[in-house]
Amino acid sequence: MLSRDEYLAAWSRWHGDADPDDSRLVRGWLTLAYTLARPLAGVSPLAVTAAGLLVAAAAVAPAAAGGGWLVAAGLLVASSGLLDSLDGALAIAGGRASRRGFVLDSAVDRLTEVAYALALWVAGVPGLLAAAFGALCWLPDYLRARAGQAGVTETGAISVWERPTRVVMTALTLGGAGVVSGVVDPAVVTTLGAATGCLLGVVATAQLGLQLRRALTD
Repeated sequence: MLSRDEYLAAWSRWHGDADPDDSRLVRGWLTLAYTLARPLAGVSPLAVTAAGLLVAAAAVAPAAAGGGWLVAAGLLVASSGLLDSLDGALAIAGGRASRRGFVLDSAVDRLTEVAYALALWVAGVPGLLAAAFGALCWLPDYLRARAGQAGVTETGAISVWERPTRVVMTALTLGGAGVVSGVVDPAVVTTLGAATGCLLGVVATAQLGLQLRRALTD
């Protein structure tokens, strides 16, 4: 397998030259995925991708059960995000990365984010807010994809609402609601968490919009 630094450099090339050093959370998340991938070098990245989607979907049921079950939902969300990064680490660091795998992984990411929005909704977040949360998970990556089709080769600096942030925010919101469910209405916690996520999504979209505007007018 590639060394950690080689892996981070290769990850950057696959993600429009985005620099992991721009975000401690992203770099730490990628480093954790790489560390877990090393002893699993023989595992199929595709199998891990599928497992990540199944685990994300499984979070909806305990989220709907509410109460202490919300902790389990948060753990499942965190696990799904880790599996998502693990499949990329296995593919890139193991020299098995491909354009087909990259597109498939991106599609699965969007499906898992649908599951996150559903989990928040059944946990008490108002429907429109949950839908906005899901849309703002999709929008930055959609803009990057469309910009790429328009010839933009760089995605710009890492924003405040990248994939690891979305996973951590959803997991902490659900898990935190479960921890305090005995004293605070979980719906209040999940609604506040979803609203915070939406705010970060709006800021990130504005950041990305400014970067892409410059790139598209050069």
